[in-house]
Amino acid sequence: MARLIHDLIYCSANTMPEKEALSYQNNKVSYADLVKEIEVIAGGLLDVGLGRHERVAVYLEKRIETVSFSFSATLAGGVFVPVNPLLKPDQVAYILADCNVRILLTSVERLKLLASVLSACPDLHTVIVVDVRNELPNIPDLDILQWQQLHSSGVTKFTRHTIDSDMAAILYTSGSTGKPKGVVLSHQNIVAGAKSVSQYLENNSDDKILSVLPLSFDYGLSQLTTAFNVGATNVLMNYLLPRDIIRTIKDQLITGLAAVPPLWIQLAQINWEGVTSLRYITNSGGAMPRATLDLLRAALPDTKIFLMYGLTEAFRSTYLPPKQIDLRPDSIGKAIPNAEVLVLREDGSHCDPEELGELVHRGALVSMGYWNDVQKTEKCFKPIASSQDGLTIPELAVWSGDTVKMDDEGYLYFIGRRDEMIKTSGYRVSPTEIEEVIYAIDAVGEAVALGVPHPMLGQAIVVIATSRNGATLDTDMLVATCKQHFPAFMVPSHFDIRELNLPRSPNGKIDRKSLFLEMQHIFMEDTK
Repeated sequence: MARLIHDLIYCSANTMPEKEALSYQNNKVSYADLVKEIEVIAGGLLDVGLGRHERVAVYLEKRIETVSFSFSATLAGGVFVPVNPLLKPDQVAYILADCNVRILLTSVERLKLLASVLSACPDLHTVIVVDVRNELPNIPDLDILQWQQLHSSGVTKFTRHTIDSDMAAILYTSGSTGKPKGVVLSHQNIVAGAKSVSQYLENNSDDKILSVLPLSFDYGLSQLTTAFNVGATNVLMNYLLPRDIIRTIKDQLITGLAAVPPLWIQLAQINWEGVTSLRYITNSGGAMPRATLDLLRAALPDTKIFLMYGLTEAFRSTYLPPKQIDLRPDSIGKAIPNAEVLVLREDGSHCDPEELGELVHRGALVSMGYWNDVQKTEKCFKPIASSQDGLTIPELAVWSGDTVKMDDEGYLYFIGRRDEMIKTSGYRVSPTEIEEVIYAIDAVGEAVALGVPHPMLGQAIVVIATSRNGATLDTDMLVATCKQHFPAFMVPSHFDIRELNLPRSPNGKIDRKSLFLEMQHIFMEDTK
């Protein structure tokens, strides 16, 4: 039985050693070979001085080495920190320094980009590089090794006593507000998440799961762990264009695909003809627009669609079963297996049906808090009143900061982020509600609603939208639609129509922060 995250690989290797575990381009690795590889690399990590609970980071695109190195770190008693490959050198250096990374895996070209900033990472002592094609850079106070040098340690026994409540990984959020926060996940968090998700997705060893999301994103990492939990195959992909994803699904006979709303919006506009293998798709990281959902259902009538809600601090919280989509397409569903999701008032009491409250998650998936940040941890991880009489130690739960409501049947509905709710003319307005109406316009490709400071209104509502495939989209069309659906105080004050896709955060979500700063500057100029 899997208890630690590398056990997920070992258990599948014990029952189906020759089954394909990973596929990347023309490389395929069986479960038996993956076990051998992580044992060799773990020995190499011990040989270069990795201590128990020390952090190792991976700054690479998705590839075989990225996966084997991460799981080798936990086998050696360490903690892996996947760094989004889209991040710039200063951002990478911040993460490496923040969690005191000791060993870094990267490529020669990426190391050259980092060379000028690694002096800000005093705990880093060893860098391991893959694909050595050119001369290695000389960086003071750092040992730079080639990947193959990790294979020569000869260490075959791993005696460090790791338990499931030990740290396994630190995932850094995209930093939409201030500096990125490192969410600490235990072995128990990740294994419990893998078992829960693979249960309701009904994953099995015949599945081929396409991994397109960054592994630094909990949703992306989950594609690996759910596959390993059932002995499925994970196909790693670093795509350039959305149509490349469709081509890979056809060529590789992919059965499962996970994506975030901006990617689904693009994929929904592509021809899916000839895709017959896809058993399910999943959405998380934001609400999927109704128009996008309708397009996908029409294109994939035999594919199950799972709408999900999650937050890195609890890995995954809810899902809506595919059979419920027609009945309640706006719902984020109910709690996933082995989790309980509550809707609470500020005083910790339970909300009544249809009453707005904060989504609070309790159970085995509640993470270990934010790395080295007591203040933020205490704000998000707080005690809840227990319904189990006689307990004397308070239970900590994740207070998400998300406003939700629950109907009479226990289904949850996302209203908005507390820090994204727009306060205009004395009213609280959900940007999600506005975006849903905008997305229902056929000519709209992407849309974001923001609240921008305004001297009279408190916040003015601003909508930034793109046209779909060159369709005609103008302000009059957007204003008329909003006036038809909203009271006057909810009608946006300003519309910005663009031709290009909206900017993305490293996790592929629409970058609300950069758009907010841009629109704030425009409004400040206009109100002078």
